[in-house]
Amino acid sequence: MIVTRFAPSPTGNLHVGNLRTALHNWMWTKKHGGRFLLRIDDTDGERSEERYVAAIRADLAWLGLVPDGEERQSARFALYEARFAELVASGRVYPAYETPQELDLKRKIQLGRGLPPIYDRAALALTDEARAKLEADGVRPHWRFRLSADPIQWDDLIRGAQRFDPATISDPVVRRADGSWLYLLPSVIDDIDMGITHVVRGEDHVSNTAAQVQMFEALGAAPPAFAHEALLTGSEGKLSKRLGSLGVAHFRDEGIEPQAIVSLLARIGTSDPVEPVVDPAPLIAAFDFAHFGRAPARFDEAELAGVNAKVIHQLPFDAVASRTPAGMTAGGWDAIRPNLERVAEAGDWWSVVEGPIASETTEDDRAFLAQAAAVARELDWSADPWHALTAALKTATERKGKALFLPLRRALTGRDHGPDMTALLPLIGRDRAVARLDDAAG
Repeated sequence: MIVTRFAPSPTGNLHVGNLRTALHNWMWTKKHGGRFLLRIDDTDGERSEERYVAAIRADLAWLGLVPDGEERQSARFALYEARFAELVASGRVYPAYETPQELDLKRKIQLGRGLPPIYDRAALALTDEARAKLEADGVRPHWRFRLSADPIQWDDLIRGAQRFDPATISDPVVRRADGSWLYLLPSVIDDIDMGITHVVRGEDHVSNTAAQVQMFEALGAAPPAFAHEALLTGSEGKLSKRLGSLGVAHFRDEGIEPQAIVSLLARIGTSDPVEPVVDPAPLIAAFDFAHFGRAPARFDEAELAGVNAKVIHQLPFDAVASRTPAGMTAGGWDAIRPNLERVAEAGDWWSVVEGPIASETTEDDRAFLAQAAAVARELDWSADPWHALTAALKTATERKGKALFLPLRRALTGRDHGPDMTALLPLIGRDRAVARLDDAAG
């Protein structure tokens, strides 16, 4: 069974890049009938906050991404301790006693000599007596994972064959001197324990993956499949700080529908065209990591707004009824939605139906509108009053085209453009229509 996980840290709100990662993990499992898990990476007790945990759950729910299970790293420390002890016993994790200042000095010296700033493994040369003296002096070690000399390689589902030389990588720190955990090792332990088969995340994690591949092997597990996606860029084509501030709250305030977010983020970075859909089923069916490129994925809010409008034009009344003005019917929604870019705009157009409206009429059109009022009084409003009205006036006045339709639209709606009058006029109704034509005729 395919099992993926979305693993945010509850130290802030999710941004659009996080949402894209969560979506792609969810889509991959849905396509294959697997499980999508939420893992709250809350090992940082000082920065993690429950309000962000609640916000993460709410944001995923708004997008329709319902996890099949949830884990919290803060509840799994006993597991981390046990697996950590195994790695210490096998010699794959070792204590190191350098201070941050000492490590910084070493890096500067290496760079000054034209060497890569790789940790020199000086801690491994310490004798038992030297370590005992350091600890007796109150120096608490941090802990590093010892990389083997074996080449690190995997076949990335997006980036293709990947190969790293461990000699060019520092042994990564996996635990701080205060006992707190860094990201790398607990994530590997969790992925093994949770049965994760695919890790889908941004390309900024590629170097992490290089170290984690050996951690999986050291713990006796085969690494999962990896898919590292190109990072999102702004509409200007550069990595944008603004993307880090664009989250669900922003999109909701802007009147963006969750289906629009899903439609756009599902295809960004792929060779497939963006399809505005209400039901994500066709997006899920076509989802394939082979369609992703390595070029930066461009996120454009203007494109999102266009997708949003097209999604709204497909939404049924039941999906928006609670957000429409009082009195609006399914027929009213069907008539108005082709003119909307956001659901909140429905109130503006519904006021055209219910009135009152203000219209401007030229002297040349007043007699025509008085004639229109007379015709409207005698129409059969049970059928198609708009076409009946315009057909009768065209015959009686020989007006056609803009000269026929525009004065009527202005008198009936107060606007030059808008929803199809075939659908709108029955909603306005006989009494209001006749009264508006009479008013416009003066």
